[in-house]
Amino acid sequence: MVTLKEDTRKSIAELTLMDDIFMNKVFDNDIGRTALLLRIILKSDKIKVIKATTQHKLKNLLGHDLQLDILAQNENGTLFNVEIQNQSSGAAARRARYHLSLLDSLSLPKGKTYKQLPDNYVVFITQNDVLKGGLPLYHINRKIEENDKAFADGSHIIYVNNKIKDETPLGRLMHDFTCKNPDDMYYPELAEKARYFKETEKGLTNMGDVFEKFAAKRAKEAAEATTKENKIEFAKGLLADGMSIEFTVRHSKLSEAEVRELASKLSA
Repeated sequence: MVTLKEDTRKSIAELTLMDDIFMNKVFDNDIGRTALLLRIILKSDKIKVIKATTQHKLKNLLGHDLQLDILAQNENGTLFNVEIQNQSSGAAARRARYHLSLLDSLSLPKGKTYKQLPDNYVVFITQNDVLKGGLPLYHINRKIEENDKAFADGSHIIYVNNKIKDETPLGRLMHDFTCKNPDDMYYPELAEKARYFKETEKGLTNMGDVFEKFAAKRAKEAAEATTKENKIEFAKGLLADGMSIEFTVRHSKLSEAEVRELASKLSA
């Protein structure tokens, strides 16, 4: 068995697909599983993914850069950006708009006409029901206000509510995104990859390396968090990233009771 620190092993066991560092490993350069994700969310078996990567950085020379959780492309040039958001503030409407704008900037090379700009999609999978409609899925598309007709510009924003885990394909997918144990997952493709990183020697080594680098970065940030307010924000970030209560207590220097209270508020 792989030699890992006990707290590292415990934290990896606690990770789910709603945690960035785990989701990144499961979907990175994985065309098949990314296609599965998009087909379920968009309810289309016709989606054919030809490229898929995680943590893709989009540079903006005149403004704010973006690091995308998942960036995929289909055979028609359509781009799909999927973002995991455990804090509601991370799924703000204007953020979705900005993500879409940078996707569009990638999609129209010089010499091409506007008609050749493909449809592009930004998908937020949110831990909480950010739009507060009690729906599993929200499609945001532009329309003409005066006659309520679609303004078909090819831009699509979708919010997926992880709170709803019913027996539909999407509900089962959201269930799998919060599963710690691969044996409890509905989709065998996701369970197989999750099991690889949690239970096999090679996968654990790979995941452990990523986790240790993440922990070192967080430890540096913790050293810079001197006030109580800084420590609370730092702890929230650790919990949102899927870190265990024990890991968060040790690195944030807050009490276990304080961390558990923060964790309960984040999951509410």
